[in-house]
Amino acid sequence: MEKEYSKPALDKRSALVKAESYCAYQERAQQEVRNKLYDWGLRTDEVEEVITELILNNFLNEERFAMNYVSGKFNIKKWGKIKIKQGLKLKKIPEKMILKALNTIDYDDYLKTILATAEKKSAVLTEKDAYKRKYKLITYLMGKGFENNLISEVLNDNNLR
Repeated sequence: MEKEYSKPALDKRSALVKAESYCAYQERAQQEVRNKLYDWGLRTDEVEEVITELILNNFLNEERFAMNYVSGKFNIKKWGKIKIKQGLKLKKIPEKMILKALNTIDYDDYLKTILATAEKKSAVLTEKDAYKRKYKLITYLMGKGFENNLISEVLNDNNLR
C-alpha cells in the first residue's frame, strides 16, 4: 500500500503572498494563477478572493498579459496569428482581448516575418521537386500559425518555391 503524501493546504494570506511573487516574476493569465491556487489547496471562494486581490493590486492584468504574450510569441518565437490566438484561447483569455492584442502586430512586420521564416526554411529544404518543395514550405509556415492566403501572397510575390 502506497501512502500519498500531500503538502498541507496554504492559508489564504500566505497563498496571496506566494501568488503575488508568482505574478511578479512573469505576466500570468488569470486561469494560470487560479490553477496554481487550487494546486496549493485553496477552496473556490478563497481562490476567487485571492484573484480579486491580485487584480486590485495590479499583479494580475489579463489585457497586459495578452499584449505581452502576443509580443513575445510574434517577435521572439516568430509565431503567426493563428497559433498565437490558439495559445491565448487555451489560457482562457476573452475573445475581445485576444483580437485587441493581435491588432498590435504591424501588418508590414507580419509579412516580413512570413518572408524571413520562409527564406530561412527554404534554405534548408533538400527537396528537389518544385511542387513538393512549395508544399513543404507552405505546410511549415501553416504550422507556425500563419494564414494560408498571406503565405501564398508572400511566396508568390517573392518567387519562393
